[in-house]
Amino acid sequence: MAKRGKKYSEVKKAIDSASRYALQEAMELVAKSATAKFDETVDAAIRLGVNPAHADQMVRGSVVLPNGLGKTVRILVFAKGEKEKEALDAGADFVGADDMVEKIKGGWLDFDRVIATPDMMGNVGKLGKILGPRGLMPNPKVGTVTFDVANAVSELKAGRVEFRVEKAGIVHCPLGKVSFGAEKLKENFLALLEMVMKLKPASSKGIYLRSISLSSAMGPGVKVDPLSVRNI
Repeated sequence: MAKRGKKYSEVKKAIDSASRYALQEAMELVAKSATAKFDETVDAAIRLGVNPAHADQMVRGSVVLPNGLGKTVRILVFAKGEKEKEALDAGADFVGADDMVEKIKGGWLDFDRVIATPDMMGNVGKLGKILGPRGLMPNPKVGTVTFDVANAVSELKAGRVEFRVEKAGIVHCPLGKVSFGAEKLKENFLALLEMVMKLKPASSKGIYLRSISLSSAMGPGVKVDPLSVRNI
């Protein structure tokens, strides 16, 4: 086990690992437990009562966080003609077609999110082995394969995040920066949770919302009482 520093050990004492806190208190503890010199990202880990090995229990979607993520997002759009201009006018950082495909094949990856119009997916599909493992492949399920590129660019710039349940049944998602404060982080978390609950598969039986943990990038995890958020 890796040895923890003094600061981590000190803030860990204030958190009872056996307790499950109310959401507001949990957010305040997370904010207080961030001791790094940089503005740490706060993450949520939500364990669901699903089996992702079954296609009908896959939970995947996206949500616009009301307070954004607190970072600049570089967006690449694959589009041609009028849609290319539409993307640029909406604030896309890079727009192109075959030229961008070749540029990426050559090793260029200076972007954070990718959007494509449906007619471009034949070309973008050639980049599957490059974009796929990095979580950058456009997907209609999360709104990144669309002809409405202006809206997609605007939402990503505003703080739309994508999420999907992992093999262990856990959804991991960033909520913003510690500097946001507990209230804004709470608002972002509730927006995420609302979408996760809406996406509950019909085939999921028993308890759907199993456990919730919040943490800053360098801080300890804080468990949230699922009962405290189900009725919010």
